[in-house]
Amino acid sequence: MSAGNQKNGGDKPKEVAVWPEVERAECLARGAALKWASGVFCRPEHLERLSQYKKRESQRTASIHTRLKSMVQSYLEGVGWGLEQLREARDELREVSLTLKEAGLESDGNTDCLASLEKLREVSVDHRQLFTTVSNLPRLYAIRSMVLETERLVESRRLLEAHARLMDLERWQDDILWQLHGAAGTAGGSLSSEDTELVAKYFSGVGQLVDALGKELWAVVSSSLALARQNPTPFVSAVRIVEREEALDRALLAERGGGGGGRPLPAGRPRCWKACFFQVLEEAVSARFRSVSYLHTRGPGLAGHLSALQHAVMADLATVRHLLEHCVPPHYQLTAAYLRASHRCLQTHLAQVSSWDLESGEIFAVLNWVLHIYNSPDMMGHPELVTELDRSELGPLISIEGVEQLQSKYVQSVRKSVSEWMHKALQVELQDWQRDQEPDSDHEGFYHTSLPTIITQMLEENARVALMIGESLRDQTIQMGLYEVENLLNRFREALVEFGKEHRRDPTNNKNKFYLHYLLASISNCIILKKSTESLQQQQSSRFAGMFSRTPPNPLAALDRAVRRACRLVMDQLLLELQPFLPGLLTRPWLVQGDPVPKLCSVLESHLDLYGRVRPPCRQRLQEEAQWLMVVEYVRALMQKKLVCRSSEERRQLAQQMILDDQLLREVFHSLSQQDSEVSLPEVNPLALLPVLADFIRLKDPGMLTLEVSGLAAKYPDISEEHVSVLLDVRGDVSRDIRWAVLDLLEQSAPPLPAGYRPIFTDILVPPSTLAFCLPTAKCA
Repeated sequence: MSAGNQKNGGDKPKEVAVWPEVERAECLARGAALKWASGVFCRPEHLERLSQYKKRESQRTASIHTRLKSMVQSYLEGVGWGLEQLREARDELREVSLTLKEAGLESDGNTDCLASLEKLREVSVDHRQLFTTVSNLPRLYAIRSMVLETERLVESRRLLEAHARLMDLERWQDDILWQLHGAAGTAGGSLSSEDTELVAKYFSGVGQLVDALGKELWAVVSSSLALARQNPTPFVSAVRIVEREEALDRALLAERGGGGGGRPLPAGRPRCWKACFFQVLEEAVSARFRSVSYLHTRGPGLAGHLSALQHAVMADLATVRHLLEHCVPPHYQLTAAYLRASHRCLQTHLAQVSSWDLESGEIFAVLNWVLHIYNSPDMMGHPELVTELDRSELGPLISIEGVEQLQSKYVQSVRKSVSEWMHKALQVELQDWQRDQEPDSDHEGFYHTSLPTIITQMLEENARVALMIGESLRDQTIQMGLYEVENLLNRFREALVEFGKEHRRDPTNNKNKFYLHYLLASISNCIILKKSTESLQQQQSSRFAGMFSRTPPNPLAALDRAVRRACRLVMDQLLLELQPFLPGLLTRPWLVQGDPVPKLCSVLESHLDLYGRVRPPCRQRLQEEAQWLMVVEYVRALMQKKLVCRSSEERRQLAQQMILDDQLLREVFHSLSQQDSEVSLPEVNPLALLPVLADFIRLKDPGMLTLEVSGLAAKYPDISEEHVSVLLDVRGDVSRDIRWAVLDLLEQSAPPLPAGYRPIFTDILVPPSTLAFCLPTAKCA
């Protein structure tokens, strides 16, 4: 064992140098063995089983050695067999190389024989061509007669037989060309142009037959709707021919695309007759549209024309669905194709119609037909048509931009008509003002004329008609109507001004006897128009106001201006009738007799009775304005200092008479409020000023005037120093010192006008003083 170890130790450096992995494996094995032994023989008593472990490990080592020897032996046998095969292959290659060399030498010796084989090939090609010619001679002689027979069949519309003959002729032509092409290819060349021209000359009538058959075929297809109701057989024959041609095209294209020397496509192929079939069908639909598209299509006849289109389209669709659809293969989807063709034709025709200079009625007919009738169950929305085609594929008959342009043209046309009618209505209104009779009264007793009724009915009718198209057109129509109402009211206000000027030039003219009545009727008309305008504004969509780019119309403001002008004219007329009695106010005769206040009340009462014929709220407004007018004129008469008191008794009489006048005026207005429950006195009653002025004049102690003026200025902040100075003059007992104190107090405590306060003294001008010198008042200081 030691000798063996020495031997292994002596060989180890060389082994490590050659196989370093062996040393590493041995170290790992030894380490593993030591680890195993230390685990098994950890106690002395375990050494008793050492012999058993040694025997078992020896057996295992012997088994491993046996398997290694067997494996190495099998590898060695395989290497030996492979080497033997390589030796045999080398010998066979050597023999083949020698054989090829001998064949090359023999081939070099036979070069002279190739010339005789070339002559043999030429003879063979000639023989094949002659054989082809002989075999095709019967066909060539029969071509002329077949062409004539086919022409006769085409003319008699025996289309299936004619097409069968035509297919035979084309097949003969293709076969002859293919044979000539094959012969030329065998000869090493290509088909000459002379051969091609020769064949084309023999079959010159075939191309003409194709054109003639196609012409008859498309004539049948174009008249398919008429034939379907009488005899659909020609149409069925045409469809079968189209299917044959499509099958031939597919076969020829497949043969050409197969590669490997396939036949070339014959001239005129592929014919694509199926595409031509649908194209002819669309042209036929277009022709049917043209037959009804230009007959009485302008003016009032446009609606009838569109109705005729509807009936024609639906009748043709019924024919296609119930008759023609059964004459074609299902994949043709003939109904859907007709729908698409009809839709395209309608698009073209309606685009042309939309470009015309249409009136409002014509535009309405087009929009109603496009937006409602066309998609209704009576046309494209029919339950049987909905399943044939998705309508979203067709698109709209008129684009959104086109519809908007038509709506704009419609609004402009209606606006022109509305403007003309409003102008005529205003002229009729101006003529009514000159009538020698009262204005008409409604069931409530209010004055009115025909103007608001005409305008209201016109605008509401236009809005109702536009709503039949859609809310957008309704909103645009209402907006246009509001603009025209605003323009009308501006002209109406100008007419009122001219009416007033004409009346003032000659108030006694009998033609103007009912001047006031027609002014009141005009005010009632404005109230009616206001209600109609507000109703129209409420009908508009809320989103439309934000979409409107121009300045929106403001007819209510124009209405208010017209009402203000009419009310001003009414007040001018009242003042004109009061004017003869106003100079007698606050004079010495008035103080003694009380005239002319009863006469003023009589005029006022007659006017107030007429104001009751005006619709509220303008009736209340006129009554309030009448109160203000009476008070202003009464105070203006006081400011004229036609009556200056000389004693306390006169001051008492003046104040007492003013109180009586106030009571008379109040009775007039109070009786009116009792007769009419809708009439109420204003919150700020101008008649309350008269008792205040009476108390100011009746005051016995002049020293209290300062306090009285302070209260007067608090109630009526628009009162000026001039007004107070006149009141002091009317009293006739105010000393210079008190005057200065009162005016100085008024100047220092002049309050601003409160919000909502209506001035009364501002409209009352104080006449200039007749004194030749200026009193040293606080104001002058």
